[in-house]
Amino acid sequence: MIKLIKKAQGGDADAFTDLMDCHMQMMYKTARAILYSDEDVADAVQDTILCCWENLATLRKPSGFRSWLIRILVNKCNDVLRKKQMFVYCSEVPELADPSQEFENVEWKEALKTLDEKYRLVIMLYYVEGFKTREISQILELPEATIRTRLSRARKKVADIYQLSLQSIL
Repeated sequence: MIKLIKKAQGGDADAFTDLMDCHMQMMYKTARAILYSDEDVADAVQDTILCCWENLATLRKPSGFRSWLIRILVNKCNDVLRKKQMFVYCSEVPELADPSQEFENVEWKEALKTLDEKYRLVIMLYYVEGFKTREISQILELPEATIRTRLSRARKKVADIYQLSLQSIL
């Protein structure tokens, strides 16, 4: 991966494309944890890719590429959220479900939807993307203790949600 990053830093467009392909799923999942609309996720990911291409030469440590990429993505997602807050919607159009989508992990997705963004993002980065708390603290520019606290609170909230759903079934 380091060789691919160095080739991309040297201006190799094919290497950059391969690099983005390797990280596309991670970028989508992370952006989806912050944004709800697929269109907004696509915009944030596209802006992230463009920003990475333009600024890849400024990356000092190729080993820190993944954290650098996620930091850019989180900033782009926040930009999308800020832009959306500037608009006043007259009515909301419900998003239609895609009939071709599988209903896998419905409980997990529903549990994540109920969490605040700050908890949802930490859970996604830790469990889905496999970042350590130290790395998440660097990405989100927060103290590591704050990340551990948010992770603990998020776990408790998810456990409470599952407990409530079990009680309603029984």
